Amino acid sequence: MAFIDSLIGVDGEIKLYKFDEKRFPATIFNYDCDKDSTKICFVDLETTGLDKKEDKIIELAVKIAVIDKRKGELINILNEYQSFEDPKKPIEEKVTRINGITNEMVKDHSIDWETVSGILNEADIIVAHNAVFDRTFMDRYLPLSRDKIWACSYNDIDWANRGFNGRGQELLCIWHGFYFDSHRAMSDVDALIHLVTHESYVTDKPIKELIGNATRPIYKISANDSPYETKDALKARGYRWNGDDKYWFKIINFDEIEIEKKWNADNVYNGTFLGDIIQVLNVDKYK
Repeated sequence: MAFIDSLIGVDGEIKLYKFDEKRFPATIFNYDCDKDSTKICFVDLETTGLDKKEDKIIELAVKIAVIDKRKGELINILNEYQSFEDPKKPIEEKVTRINGITNEMVKDHSIDWETVSGILNEADIIVAHNAVFDRTFMDRYLPLSRDKIWACSYNDIDWANRGFNGRGQELLCIWHGFYFDSHRAMSDVDALIHLVTHESYVTDKPIKELIGNATRPIYKISANDSPYETKDALKARGYRWNGDDKYWFKIINFDEIEIEKKWNADNVYNGTFLGDIIQVLNVDKYK
């Protein structure tokens, strides 16, 4: 992977800059979107761990951005909110090493979920980098989240097609010429807005691709009752294990359905596809 061309000097030198996190202050005013603009709520969470059922949110940041759908340009920032949340149990040292959040920082703090709900309610789309993680926690804490359309800047942008062989936010930002104070919620949000609307893209900004993919139909193919010995092939093919219902599944686009059915028939079911295919509703993506 090469850095974006505009970063490379005549002598091959590459200079990175630290992103100014004050670049996107919220103006907090009413804005009526027209047909060419949309309101996107960017979300980031810091948590006590990766267990989506047991671990807890310890910091949240949300920010509403108005985006020109035709150009992918940032029009304005409408609203924002950031808060710590006391998990009522000690934060492990390994978590603090990652995000710098200590027990003292979160003590007696609580997220105003009514305020968060009001901000999310303004949004047409909610975006996170690795949305399946953030959404799982948000759906637990805030019922409104379950009925919103979520999009993922990790999965809904084809970074590989843009020349990047990694999709981690920190790495993508560096490849675009800047770094930031990562693993703090609002810093991650602001850096993500900067990344997907980056000025190096003239006509094909990543946010345009993400908006288009947010409402594109997707399908879930399930390899029900697959023989145990096919698990390695399924995993290598990109299928994930549903531990609750005990089956392998994969999210695919419409034009991949017949390809995946044939692959399953040939590699899992000894000639005949015996799995299921269902369309995933837009509000159910990344659940």
